[in-house]
Amino acid sequence: MSLACKVGAYNRVLNELLDLNIPRGDIFLLFGPVDILIQFKELKNLDEFIEKWFNPVRMIGAEEALITKTLTFIAISKGPSFAEEPFAFIFLNTQPRNLEKVRRALLTVPEVLSADTVFGPYDVICPVRAKNRTDLERVIRHIQNNIPGIEGSMTAVVALIRV
Repeated sequence: MSLACKVGAYNRVLNELLDLNIPRGDIFLLFGPVDILIQFKELKNLDEFIEKWFNPVRMIGAEEALITKTLTFIAISKGPSFAEEPFAFIFLNTQPRNLEKVRRALLTVPEVLSADTVFGPYDVICPVRAKNRTDLERVIRHIQNNIPGIEGSMTAVVALIRV
C-alpha cells in the first residue's frame, strides 16, 4: 500500500502507522511520487487486509486530510522476503506476456532483493540495494539494458525514517 501525504504531514502519518503496530521495518519513507510504502506480510485474505489495515490506515488524520491518496498493490506472485533495507524501489511496467520472464530475470540481478508481480498501476515492484546514488544509477541501467520486456520504470529512493 502506498500513501501520498499532505505537504509536511508525513512525520505525523508515520507516527500513526507505528501506533497501528505496523512493524517499522515494513514502512518505507520514499523520495518519489508517493511518500510512504507499506508492506503487509502474511495476510490471510483480502477481508483481513481491509478490516485490519486498509480502513484504519486510510482514516489517519482524516479530518485534516493528512493522506491525500492511497494506492493498494495486491501481490500476485511474491519474490523472496528480504531483511535488508533497500536503497530504492523500482516500479516496472511490462507487457502481460513478458511479466513472469521479467520477474524471474530481475531475481538473477545480485542487487535485486525481491521482485513482486502486483495488480495496480505497475506490474512489478522491485526493492534493490545500492551503495549510493551512482551505484543505484548503475543498477538501474543494468536492469534496463539487460532485461528484455521492460516498457517503463519509476524509481523511488528510500529515506531513513526518523520519528
